[in-house]
Amino acid sequence: MQRSTRERIVSEALRLFAERGYAATSVAEIEAASGLSPGAGGLYRHFRSKEEVLTAAVREHITRTSKQVSATFQHADDVRARPLIERLRLAATLGMAKMREEADLIRVLFRDLDKFPNLITEMREGIVNPLYDMIGKWLAGQPEMAGVEADWDAIGLALGGSIVNYWLASDALHEPPQRVDEERFINGWAALALGLAGQPAQAV
Repeated sequence: MQRSTRERIVSEALRLFAERGYAATSVAEIEAASGLSPGAGGLYRHFRSKEEVLTAAVREHITRTSKQVSATFQHADDVRARPLIERLRLAATLGMAKMREEADLIRVLFRDLDKFPNLITEMREGIVNPLYDMIGKWLAGQPEMAGVEADWDAIGLALGGSIVNYWLASDALHEPPQRVDEERFINGWAALALGLAGQPAQAV
């Protein structure tokens, strides 16, 4: 489906912000990347300022993430018949895919959002915390975890945070830490999570 001009502006602006930084990206450059005449004011037909473009990008990603979280819980039963280790690998794989999907936004978050405290709050409450919450709730809801007393919020944070850290380190260093590729990382992640159910890591 062809993107609207507004969608192109938001997408291209976020890409440029991620590549160059917010301050180093001009409105004219966003216009050119969006297929508009640079410097002709086409961006201002859709947004009042460059900051409003960034705000729109953050909020659109929050909306999309909210829908994805809901869909994940709705379809959780579809994979419940699979062995736990497969479900855990799938969860980690989906987490890595989400990091790749949000790569530009994550780069902007760590580079520029300290200048926009209101957007940090929206990111924290709209994307970051819901994703960690989802991991904890999903783990607690697995049949094998029935009767396991645990601080699922903390566990969700620890496991989710390891996925975030792996992606951030790989992105910043241009290769995975310890040269552990994604498949090995996911297997290690699943082995750790498997222990919550009292199952041996050798099952990986």
